[in-house]
Formats: sequence, structure tokens, C-alpha cells
Amino acid sequence: MKNIVPHLWFDKEALEAVELYMSLFEDSRILRDIVIEGTPSGDARILAFQLAGQEFSAINAGPYFTFNPSVSFMVACATEEELRRMWTALTEKGRILMPLEKYDFSPLYGWVEDRFGLSWQLSLQEGGEIRQKIVPNLLFSREVCGKAEEALKFYTEVFPHSQLTFLSRYGEKESQSPLAKVNYAEVNLHGYVLSAMDNAMDADYTFSEAISFMVNCEGQEEIDEYWDKLSAVPEAEQCGWIKDRYGLSWQIVPADFDDIYVVGTPEEITRVTQSLLSMKKLDLAALERARLGIPE
Repeated sequence: MKNIVPHLWFDKEALEAVELYMSLFEDSRILRDIVIEGTPSGDARILAFQLAGQEFSAINAGPYFTFNPSVSFMVACATEEELRRMWTALTEKGRILMPLEKYDFSPLYGWVEDRFGLSWQLSLQEGGEIRQKIVPNLLFSREVCGKAEEALKFYTEVFPHSQLTFLSRYGEKESQSPLAKVNYAEVNLHGYVLSAMDNAMDADYTFSEAISFMVNCEGQEEIDEYWDKLSAVPEAEQCGWIKDRYGLSWQIVPADFDDIYVVGTPEEITRVTQSLLSMKKLDLAALERARLGIPE
């Protein structure tokens, strides 16, 4: 496996959102800008980009999914000036979920839903090395509330060279939900840090395809392996997308996935795209046959 990349689903605001996010982080740029023609959503635009040196992907693919706080992005800020600058930009036309102030767990922290609906948790980290500037956070709610620890341990079994690195539980009377157990945990998945918590407020949030995680695989064998380990909802399987046993969405794709839409003649790209749209799990050999125009 090459890496894990968060993927953001927009109706048609991907470029506007990406430009905002790039303005807030150093070492940020667009890596690839691709238009896929003839999808069920019409012409879909894919942006591969990086923020603070970390890879992300975004797509304009219609108003089918919307962001909610079940997945947010935690940002470690080195200075108060940096944090307040980000807070000002993200709260403009946005919605404050937790006010920017001092908390027991942070000298300065705030949770905001930006103008596009994407959630950010900003925290001042005084001293120490910031190893991963932006850490996705999974909020386990409703029927999966109380399963944050179980899920992270499951992910360490799925991905090699992974471990649960931090776990903190709610104290007595700290949670309104009787199901919530973990107030914060971190896992390192093959070098990528992911965090999680059980929802103490019993809020009505669920994971959706609005935010998924791309698993960039080195060939068909890895695609088969991660598909078999992670896919738990057969009706959600489509074009490399799956949902796991906790409802979180993943995309099991080849590491050079974007090349499908740019390498070859327009006719080859059209054939490959149409072949891909008919698949559940991606079949790399079948995609190559489609590129070459070889009948099934």
C-alpha cells in the first residue's frame, strides 16, 4: 500500500473550497486537475491537492452527499496567531460548533463547520514536534457509538505496520451518552495518523460518502486484499467504493488511479471510464483490455 488519502465530495464547489484551504496552510498546491466526462453526475471534476504537505482529493459530483461532523479535520497550530487566522477564515459564513477558548485539554481550541459544511477542529499545540499537521477525526455516533476503540483496533489489523498509539476514556459523568467510552484515541496506520472518539452528546451524525479514504494499492493483489478485509456493505460497493462494518467509506484503488482519466487517446479514456463505471471492485486487467479495445 502506498498511502491513505482523504477524499472530499462536493456538489460543484470543490475548486473554491480547495483554494480556501490552500490559502491557510503552507506547503499547499494543486497536484492534478482532471475532468471526467460522461459520469452519472455529468462531467465530474477531480482535484488532487496537498495541504501542509499532506495529500487530499476532492470531486465535484453532484448534490448527493453532504458533510457533517462525523468526520472532521484536527489541525495542530504552532502559534496563537496561526490559529486565530485560520479560525477567522473558516468561521466566515460558517457555523461554530465549539467556541474558540481555553479547555482542559487545550490552551486554545475551537470546532467550526466552514462555509462548505466541512468540519475543522483547531487546537494550539505549545511546544513539541507536530508530526502530522492535519489529523482526520472519526466521531462514532448513533448505532456505532461506543465502538471507536474496536474500530481503531480493527484498522490496525487491516493495515500493516500499524498500532494504536493513544487512548483516553470518558470519566464518570463526563458523557451524556451511556454508550460513549472513548473521549480521544489515535492510531498510526502505515504512517498515517487517524483519530477517533465516541460521541458523548448522542448527536445524530453518521458517516457518509461525503468523506471517504482512498487506499492507494500497489496492484490487483492489494486491491483484492483490502477489499476483502474492509467491505462489509455489499449494496455500497461501486466503482472501487466500499463501506466498512462501522459505516465508514473507503475507496480501494490503484496508486496511479488518476492516470486512468488522462493517459491515452480520448477514445481509450472513454472506454476505460465506461468500463470502470460498470464495476464494483476494480479489475485492473479488465480496465487495460477496455483501454486497448479488446472485447470481454
